[in-house]
Amino acid sequence: MLTLRELAVDDSPAIRRIYSGASVRFTHGYGYQMTDEDACRRIAKALESARIIPRPCWDFGIAVVGDVIGMISLRVREPGLGAVSYILREDCWGNGYATQAAKRVVDFAFTELKRLEAKHHPDNPASGRVLAKAGFTCLGSSGLHAEDGVVASCPVYEIRRP
Repeated sequence: MLTLRELAVDDSPAIRRIYSGASVRFTHGYGYQMTDEDACRRIAKALESARIIPRPCWDFGIAVVGDVIGMISLRVREPGLGAVSYILREDCWGNGYATQAAKRVVDFAFTELKRLEAKHHPDNPASGRVLAKAGFTCLGSSGLHAEDGVVASCPVYEIRRP
């Protein structure tokens, strides 16, 4: 059974494992392997964000039978508008976990927000299928500037509260 839960300090090894291997191929760092220190900083940032009112971001661990296999984030961009992003451990791809998590975050977000956006790397069509299954519609594309200066034309999606 899949659950979404707030991150905890002791999730550091799980977060480091999520942000490694093929899972980071299409992230902003394009292949950057997270260190223990990076994982601790990522969790600390999530915990700090949870204390801010109004809350600017929710970072949920995606857990299956207690094992944190991914993360999904909801960031408030402006009043009524949020952005969704997610990442799963490579060994958990293809099981519908990202789609389940995305649907739950959409339901959660629409208690406060009116519209959500998401985008994915153009070489990661599986992420686009996740968004479509979660109810998002592709609007077109937008340039994503990588740390190495390369610009990728990323598909951009949105979903509006019914």
